[in-house]
Parts: sequence; C-alpha cells; structure tokens
Amino acid sequence: MWSDGENGAPFGDPPPDRRGMEATVRDAVAQGHVSLAFQPVVQALRPDRVAFHAGLIRVLDPQGRPLPEAEVAAAVEATATGRELDRLALRLGLEALAAEPGLRLSVGMSARSIGYPRWTRALREGLMRDRTVGERLILEIPERSALLLPDLVAPFIADQARQRISFALAGFGAGYTALRHLTELRFDLLTLDGGLVRGVARHPQNQVLIRALATVAATFDIFTLAPSVDRGEDADWLTGAGIDCLQGSYFAAPTMHPPWVSLGPRAQA
Repeated sequence: MWSDGENGAPFGDPPPDRRGMEATVRDAVAQGHVSLAFQPVVQALRPDRVAFHAGLIRVLDPQGRPLPEAEVAAAVEATATGRELDRLALRLGLEALAAEPGLRLSVGMSARSIGYPRWTRALREGLMRDRTVGERLILEIPERSALLLPDLVAPFIADQARQRISFALAGFGAGYTALRHLTELRFDLLTLDGGLVRGVARHPQNQVLIRALATVAATFDIFTLAPSVDRGEDADWLTGAGIDCLQGSYFAAPTMHPPWVSLGPRAQA
C-alpha cells in the first residue's frame, strides 16, 4: 500500500508517472547525482545584506540537469528515498558550512527524518567534525510534516538547542495551523507559503492573511521569511507589512555554483 505521506491514508499504488519519477530519483541518489543550490535570503529592511542562504536540494539527471523539484518531492516525500535525500541534503549543507566559516545555511528536512538513523548519524558526525556549524545551521521542516508528528519534533528541537541549531517552519499559512504548536515546538523562523506571497501586492485577500500571520509570528517572537518574491512591488509590500526576510528571483536565482566555491558540492551515496 502507498500513502500520501502526511495523514497515512492508503491510496493503493501510486500513479505510473509518480512511480517512474521515484525510480529515477532513487537511481540518481544511488549514483550520487545530487547537489545543493544556494539562494540568498536578504533582510527586508536592508536587502543589500544577506541574512543567510537557503540550501536547496537538487536531483540531477545523467546530463547534470536538475529534475523538476515539485515532481521529485511529490514522488519521494513519503518513501525511504525521501529520507535518503534528506540525509544527502544535510551532509552537503554541513560540508558547505565547514568549508565556508562565514556561511549561514538553511537545509530542508521532513519530520520523518528525525527517526531515520542515517540522517541522525549524519547530523551527529557533522557537528562533531566542526563545532562551529551548529550555530550556523537552520533546519527547515514543512508545516504539514511538523504538525503531523509534533511529539517527535518538539523534543528534537529542544535537544538540538544545545548545539545552537535554529529551526524554521516552512509553508506557514498553507493550511490549518494549530497555534498551540508554536508554543510547543519553539521554531525560530516561520517561512510563509509561497502561494500567498506570489503577486501579493495585487491580491488584497492574501495581504490580509499575510498581515495576520505576521502578527501571529510577532506575538510568539518568531522571525518571518517570505519566499517566492519575484517582483519589486511584492518586496516593497512585504517589507511594509513587517516581514523580516525575503527570498526569491527578484534578489537572486538559486545557483549550484555559489561565489565562495569554484564548483558546487556533489554528493556521493
């Protein structure tokens, strides 16, 4: 049986196209055809200053071209391949942090990876190799994943606080949010859902929602980040609404060849 990865509801076998993408990703991961792309996250009030970089996992085809991210995520998020992809993203992120002392980096993960021994071992070994990386690492967990397993996420966040690791809740506002979880899970950063952010300067309804979410974040003393900022007018509106950080093509596109290295990192399985 195959489930949707979030509520565990069985849907039978996945569609053929998704099965094909899962096999493609599984093969790419086994061959080490995985890299991080880096995108700067800027301070809203000082967009010339980079707050940190987002480390975005990319699965590459045999020619080195990134596969569509949304299709990759949909195909593997509830599978063992998804956990292995999380491990490789973390390992690449830790290697980048160790190689560049001035770098601060966010890396995505699923709450399910907390219980994946290879992932937790990669985190432990990376922290042991370089004691400085913990305070420069941000682990970003999707809202739907975190709220599915709060009893797993809460003690993990509390435990990693000793390593000074920060945590971001991604996709905030995409669906129902139990606000009590914000007090239990202790996130440092809320990343808004990109669907709310795109074109927000021209969408009054989304403006109302984002202002409300910004108020919630301020109440809990949590920073806010708006991704998918592709237009100047949206950046201006979000800054005026009190969003702390901005990320998107308006500022810079993701790159697998960041300026601090000559070649982007490449994972080996």
